This record gives sequence, structure tokens and C-alpha cells, in this order.
Amino acid sequence: MKLTLWTYEGPPHVGAMRVATAMKGVHLVLHAPQGDTYADLLFTMIERRDHRPPVTFTTFQASDLGADTATLFKNAARDAHARFKPQALIVGASCTAELIQDDPGGLAKAIGLDCPVIALDLPSYSRKETFGADETFHALVRALAVPMARTEAITCNLLGATALGFRHRDDVTEITRLLAQMGVTVNVCAPLGATPDDLKRLGQAHFNVLLYPETGESAARLLEKTCGQPFTKVVPIGVGATRDFLAEVAAITGLSAQVDETGLRQPWWSASVDSTYLTGKRVFLFGDATHVIAAARVAAREIGFTVVGMGCYNREQARALRSAAALYGVTPLITDDYLEVEAAIAAATPELILGTQMERHIGKRLGIPCAVISAPVHVQDFPARYSPQMGWEGANVLFDTWVHPLVMGLEEHLLTMFREDFEFHDAAGASHHGHKATARVETPEPVKLPEVTTKGTIRWLPDAERELKKIPFFVRNTARRNTESYAVARGVEAISIDTLYEAKAHYAR
Repeated sequence: MKLTLWTYEGPPHVGAMRVATAMKGVHLVLHAPQGDTYADLLFTMIERRDHRPPVTFTTFQASDLGADTATLFKNAARDAHARFKPQALIVGASCTAELIQDDPGGLAKAIGLDCPVIALDLPSYSRKETFGADETFHALVRALAVPMARTEAITCNLLGATALGFRHRDDVTEITRLLAQMGVTVNVCAPLGATPDDLKRLGQAHFNVLLYPETGESAARLLEKTCGQPFTKVVPIGVGATRDFLAEVAAITGLSAQVDETGLRQPWWSASVDSTYLTGKRVFLFGDATHVIAAARVAAREIGFTVVGMGCYNREQARALRSAAALYGVTPLITDDYLEVEAAIAAATPELILGTQMERHIGKRLGIPCAVISAPVHVQDFPARYSPQMGWEGANVLFDTWVHPLVMGLEEHLLTMFREDFEFHDAAGASHHGHKATARVETPEPVKLPEVTTKGTIRWLPDAERELKKIPFFVRNTARRNTESYAVARGVEAISIDTLYEAKAHYAR
């Protein structure tokens, strides 16, 4: 482990909390020190949930380590069972409590509770949050789901949606509507909104829809093996992927893949004259593998962007990410170090970043617009409005979300470019308030010695720096880098306006 200011994933017990908090009728007893209760805030503050997570912490302190912490855990488990009366109890340890090796599973089973007890084995020092969610859901399904007769009508289970998931709530709604148009009813959606009793009914569905491989693939593979249920492999994010998903469901069920597409607007907008401004824009993608792989397909094939970099932080999905990156001829970046991500983005000089909350901060530092496509995210990415990523409406949302930073960036550049105009300078006042345009009063700058900015042995003269700032921000870094490379190749140490335009002409050939 290493200290850092930011992590893309928390420890695995946070993943266990994502599953427990998504469900109803379960309770998680977590053997953890007092400080680990911070995890509660992730759900009440960021996701803005209207109730606390169903988690009891033992909250042992340093003074308890010399006593019997095992008894402390057993008392916490008894109290949680008596107070909340769950249909199933999940027990585990946080990364700190793992070191004292109290065996929460064995302790909980020894006290003889009258409900199923599911013990978690989460290696805190080698695995992280999404693995913890996947393993917790897998453990619940293994303990509760059994083979049974199929429903008379064609039904499916939706697997993988959790608490703190990126737009999971709305994705479930969108995919449920799409499946209903095909004639498929959702039997159980899990973990999100499910109870332990619902998990016992998973086996009666005809097939499973795997929405998020990071948090549902282990359970899907288990159900395929134990209950004979096939599961879908296509994640329906984007127009093309949604159509492929419907075709996949049709192949499994024998139903027609034809559904109503009247609400789909993204293809028309992508082909409109106004969108020609977007064609060829360089984009860098980073986040969880599921959303990055899907977003790269949408960016390259449906909007017309050029993918110049892509990566993910969850190593469990690294193979899938590498395969996807090969389609676009880019080197995949598999890392959970945000400084590596920032360096890769700076080197690629994209015009748009599609990433997580961290890439939003990186974009601000580098002056590159960013749209969020993946967890981890902050409160603004849990909107009250309906805003899915999947299905037809999801495709519309993607187009809006990705295009707006570029359009607003262009507007910002135009405002800056005309800032010296007599109508638009700061002293002119707002036109809708009845102000008349006034001439800008020029204040002579004080005379001072020429200053230069230095990068290695290359110096930028003040007039060249001012001219560089007139270049749109989304290509400014590329212009700076090209000009410096041009200057080094010709032995120029001080970059002037002439050097800047000579470099522009050279690279335009």
C-alpha cells in the first residue's frame, strides 16, 4: 500500500457496503475500528440517500486490542440481529481489523442466529472496492440461489447494479423498458433493490442480463453453472451496442429485436451540420473498464471523435480493456495512480477527456474540458433527473454530456478572443440592461524589462506568450509543444511571434 491524495477505489469492505446498501432485508456487520465508519458518508453525502447504510461497525479502539475483540464482534452481531431482524446477515472485516484475525464468519455462526450468515473473505491488501462488491454479491448468490423451474413467461434477471454506481438506478429503468418492449419481464434486479428472498428466486429466470461486469460477472457465471442460465455479454451503452444487445437477447429468447426507436435522437444530431465541429476531436478516456470500452465505441463510431488514449483502474478487467484499445491503435493504460493518468493525458494533448471525478480535476489543471463517464464520481453525478447511460435515452444523454463541454469551451474562447472589442470589454456593461457601448479606456502598461518564460533551454518572449494565449485552449498545448520542438530542432533559444508562426506553417504542411 502507498499513501496518496486520491484513490479510484476504496478497500474491498467499501465494495461490500455498496452491495449491502443497495439491497433490502440484509445487514452487514463489519469488524472495524472507530475511524472506518467514515464509509457511511459515501452513501448519505455523495449519493444523497434518504437512509443510512444497513451496516453495524464494531468500532473497536486501541484500548480494546488488549482485551477480547472476538467477544466485541459477537455482541455487535447479536445486537444487529435483534434490532434489524434481517433476512440474511453478512459479516466481514475491514482492512485494519483483518490484521487481528478474529474470523468474523466463524464467530457469527457460533452464536447460532436464526437467519443465513454469509461470511466474506476479502483480501484487503491485495484487492479493492469493485472486487469487494463482486465477491460479496457472488457470496450472497452462492448461499441463497438454487435451481428451480422457469417462469411460464420469458423472464430475466438484471445483475450488477449497486449503490454508489454511476447512473445504475436509471440504467435499470431504461433496460427494463427496452426488455418489456421485446416481451421480456424482469424477474429480479440485484443487488439494487433486491432482498435475500429475491435472490432465492434468481433461478427461475430464463437468462441473466449482465449490466456491469465489474460487480456482477462472478454471480452471472455462477448462475450459468448452477442454474443453467446464459447471460448477455454486450453492455448496452450507445446506439450500436444497444442494438447488439437487443440482437443478443433475441438470439437467447427467440423473440424479435425490433423495438420502438422514436425517442432516439443521438444519431440525427451526430450527423447534423452543427456536429461537423466535433468530427476528429481528440479524446482520452479513463475510468472503469466497462464504461471506457463502451464510451470509446460511441466516441469513435457514433460521434466521430478520434480516440488518442484509453485506460482503466480496475486490473480485473485489464484484458478486456487491452483488447478494446487495440481496435483504436492506442496503448492501454492500466493503473490506479492518478499521477500516471495525468501524465498520459498531458502527453496525448486531447481536446476532450472522458473520465472520472479525478479526470475532471486533471482537466481543470491542464485546461482541457472533461465529461464524467464512470465512477468514482461526486455529488453532481447523482442527478435527481432521469439520466441513464444505457439504451436509447442513454445515447441521447451521452451526446449532450460529451458535446456541451466542447461547445461551451468554444464559446469561452470566442468571448476571450473578442474581449478587447468595444462592445464586449468589461466596462461596456450588459446590453440587455440598456447600456450603450463605450470606448475602452486604454491604460498604458508600465515600462519594464522584457521577461521570458523558460522551459529547459527554450525561452518564450512576452509577445509570443501573448500570441499563444489567443490560440483556442483546446489546441494550445499542442501548439506550444510543436513550437518548442520546432525551435529545438533549429537551435532557436528565444521563441518570438515569428517562430510561433513559422512552426505553425511547418506543421501545417
